[in-house]
Amino acid sequence: MESPESAAEPPIEALQSVFHLHETRRDGDRVLIFGESLVPERMLIEEAWTPFREAGYEIQVTSTRDGREDVVIARPVGQGIDGVPWKNLALFAATIVSTLVVGSLTWYYTPLSELLADPLLLFRAWPFTAAILGVLATHELGHYAMGRYHGVDVSLPYVIPFIFPFGTLGAVIRMRGQMPDRKALFDIGVAGPLAGLVATVVVTAIGLSLPPITVPEWAIQGSGQVIVFNNPPLLDLIAGALGRPTEYTDPTTAVNPVVIGGWVGMFFTVLNLLPVGQLDGGHILRAMVGESQERVAAIVPAVLFGLAAYLYYGLGYALNESVGLWGFWGLLSALVAFKGPAHPVDDSPLGTARIALGVATFALGALCFLLVPVEIMSV
Repeated sequence: MESPESAAEPPIEALQSVFHLHETRRDGDRVLIFGESLVPERMLIEEAWTPFREAGYEIQVTSTRDGREDVVIARPVGQGIDGVPWKNLALFAATIVSTLVVGSLTWYYTPLSELLADPLLLFRAWPFTAAILGVLATHELGHYAMGRYHGVDVSLPYVIPFIFPFGTLGAVIRMRGQMPDRKALFDIGVAGPLAGLVATVVVTAIGLSLPPITVPEWAIQGSGQVIVFNNPPLLDLIAGALGRPTEYTDPTTAVNPVVIGGWVGMFFTVLNLLPVGQLDGGHILRAMVGESQERVAAIVPAVLFGLAAYLYYGLGYALNESVGLWGFWGLLSALVAFKGPAHPVDDSPLGTARIALGVATFALGALCFLLVPVEIMSV
């Protein structure tokens, strides 16, 4: 990131037609411009965005605590990674550990007693960890690369460690900069799902090509019930193209756990493409149709709650299966939709090529959708 000393001074004169200046102050690398806005906030930003951006600054508008003055905050646009990203690295390391532990215990059927006696057995699960993190990291790095291409200040990915069933809750990046136009919003939004889907197809194909694993008798004779992760259409298409099975009649044989990395990539693609708020689908649809996206976002929670109700009342599924999953995402999507989408400074419509790519991306996402992703079955 440029230092205050090396950055050009912000072009405060660009505000003169829309802002009555009182004073300016330095606050680290930021310049605070106090005064009275003569136009609505969005109009002020549209007027001043280009000259400030050309000088290497982004702007936002706020008010003083007492509300008596408006404040335009100009800060240098991020130009790269500022120092060692310790938080990102720490979370990544923690997720490596969590996916190794969960992979060893859950997907490679290593007894806990053996794992405690010999912690090196954790590394049996390294293909599972590589598959999961490869898919998630590729998705987020797609966002990151496109954000940097468009000059938007985005963070490196934060991978989130967790417990059963995958050892992670996924990954996110932070977009700290303002979105300059719909093209940037679309490109950043679509880059993650498309990059992630490429990685998902590769990981799934590798997993299906690897030899199956043996399920020990103790795992089969446990509670008499197993959690089944059903196949999305895309997984069946890949398996059909390769001529490989996705399940076996022998209960002691299961597909290689690397396939689970592909399943996770497909499932997270569906969730990320929900067209609400700051999710990838929300960014893509906002760029495609403008502010009409918010009308679509308003019905998404109702659709997800409807799916949960249909599974519970219509098909008789238990709450702890996919009913709870869609109910939870119905609630979460309502919260995300309430916060609203990104608003690009330049709201000019997209061209035909990007519109077509957006439609294709949602269509690919539909190949990853499954009404009942998870269910509990007796063995």
